[in-house]
Amino acid sequence: MMKRIILAAAAALTIGSAATAAFANSNTSSSDSLADSFQQLSRENVWEQKEKLNLQFNTFHPQGMTKIGDLYYMSSVEVTEKPVKYGELKDGYDRSPGKGIGHLFVFDNEGKLKKDIKLGEGQMYHPGGIAFDGKSIWVSVAEYRPNSESIIYKVDPETMKSNEVFRTDDHIGGIVHDDKSGKLKAVSWGSRTFYEFNETGKIQKKSKNSSHFIDYQDCEDAGNDKLICSGVTELPQPAPSPGKYELGGLALLDSKTMDVEHELPISLFSPQGHSVTRNPVFLEQEDERIKLYTIPDDDQSSLLVYDTSLNK
Repeated sequence: MMKRIILAAAAALTIGSAATAAFANSNTSSSDSLADSFQQLSRENVWEQKEKLNLQFNTFHPQGMTKIGDLYYMSSVEVTEKPVKYGELKDGYDRSPGKGIGHLFVFDNEGKLKKDIKLGEGQMYHPGGIAFDGKSIWVSVAEYRPNSESIIYKVDPETMKSNEVFRTDDHIGGIVHDDKSGKLKAVSWGSRTFYEFNETGKIQKKSKNSSHFIDYQDCEDAGNDKLICSGVTELPQPAPSPGKYELGGLALLDSKTMDVEHELPISLFSPQGHSVTRNPVFLEQEDERIKLYTIPDDDQSSLLVYDTSLNK
């Protein structure tokens, strides 16, 4: 936390300048071909780790990430009281709400924290996957339990001011805004339900996710009316192995129908043993290669950067 106003103002100016410079070349140029390029990837692709950047702050439980210029924006939940599972449903809920704080962190390419924005209200403290539409960063903040409620925010990356856009009666785990159409695509807890909202929060479409490969957490616009979503699913391991196996993956979806067009397992693991697509993920294309940015671990986290060449 910046304690002096002059330092806070200087940090905001630095953030705003970097974001403004990025607007001119935002993700549009690369995302126009990212969807097509992603479809060239297969299980045969080899992902090479290019960087491991240790983040110099407590990240708590990271959720979503986007990148604008040389700055990274990451949502995270700080849990101060864990939700407790009920033996049976109470008022339609399977667990207590718990307590916590929602964060939107901004950090640089040295892993230094530039800004910490608090988001949420009352029992709604769990941010989900985030996305940048060229003007604003969209963040959903929900209760930490399914079938609950959420606040949808947009954040100006220049001023870092957040504005509540609307509220809705479900746990929204990730959201993407199409700046051209004004539509918002969103996923529920575990991405079992897809939503399409208008900018006032009215539900335009609601459908079931027909894929059970992974649960989507973080989605980004990939151009050409496509989304790339990342996530994991937890699978039991044979006895007597304890714990569960995290199957990670990426999926390309048609943003109009939300049908899956291409899926890709990712068999990479973090220093703490998590699938690298566990939570925050961002992809970008550089020439004939695709870069994968991930932050799969909690608390003392590292930004892991991988890349792979396109199949020709």
